[in-house]
Amino acid sequence: MLSRTADHLFWMARYTERAENTARMLDVNVQTSMLPQSDEENLQGWRAMLGISELQSAFDRKYDTLEARAVIDFMVRDPDNPSSIVACLTEARENARAVRGTLTTEVWEIQNQTWLDMQKRLNSDLLETDPSKFFEWVKFRSHLSRGVTVGTMLRDEAVHFIRLGTFLERADNTARILDVKFHGGSADSTGEAMTQRDFYYWGALLRSVSGFEIYRKVYRDVITPARIAELLMLRADMPRSLLACMDEVVQNLREVRNDVSADTERCAGKLHAELQFGKIDDILAAGLHDTLTGFLSDIYQLGNRVSRDFLVPLAV
Repeated sequence: MLSRTADHLFWMARYTERAENTARMLDVNVQTSMLPQSDEENLQGWRAMLGISELQSAFDRKYDTLEARAVIDFMVRDPDNPSSIVACLTEARENARAVRGTLTTEVWEIQNQTWLDMQKRLNSDLLETDPSKFFEWVKFRSHLSRGVTVGTMLRDEAVHFIRLGTFLERADNTARILDVKFHGGSADSTGEAMTQRDFYYWGALLRSVSGFEIYRKVYRDVITPARIAELLMLRADMPRSLLACMDEVVQNLREVRNDVSADTERCAGKLHAELQFGKIDDILAAGLHDTLTGFLSDIYQLGNRVSRDFLVPLAV
């Protein structure tokens, strides 16, 4: 496969997943902002979300004050934010359009129709009156895109590059949201000491990664931060966990390997092994923040290696 074609497929998937992840983060902030708390605590949650997305400085350059409505607008449709939902879905469509001949008709139509429907929703007052409904729509369209891709495309290199993009982006997002939310909540809460606010806080975090019902099925007990960290990092059967994402990355890298990708596979395998054989007690003892920061650095470097070995290299 041509490097440019693989590049378009890879970034089509990454941008689609990034739009969904942004919608998930915004939705959980909307939900937690409704909990009893001071104005400062409420703003801290929105500030943390900008920080985890590495958009705090860009936001501050455009807005004088930090307000929930301004953050939502910036993260959803601000033309100056290249990571906004609008920008991501637009880039996903443009990358899909560039390789229409590689995609099935259904995959292209999903990307194109998502972009068209997005314009209609943004021209209405849905984002102002019911932002959660808009975020659910973004998530649904991402689910639809993945389902149609798996259900209609030949299992060749095109699909492997699409899935590489999806799971690298998902791993990055899960690590970011876990890091910021773990430090924003009452990380020392136990089953006995957990307050009602703690319960809704951690419940909202689990729902942001579609993990609330999964947590109940796996642990059948009170929600605790340590178990949330274990679920979202080390459980291979949790679809959005770091280990599950790395399972997919390693498998799809193996399918597209070439003469120069051995070192990239080794790095992915090392990152995968650390999660596969890791224990949550050891991670917490070493420091969850440091572990997640190291993981984010590693996943960033892995993405650069994938671009170097298979795609159009990123500009330095």
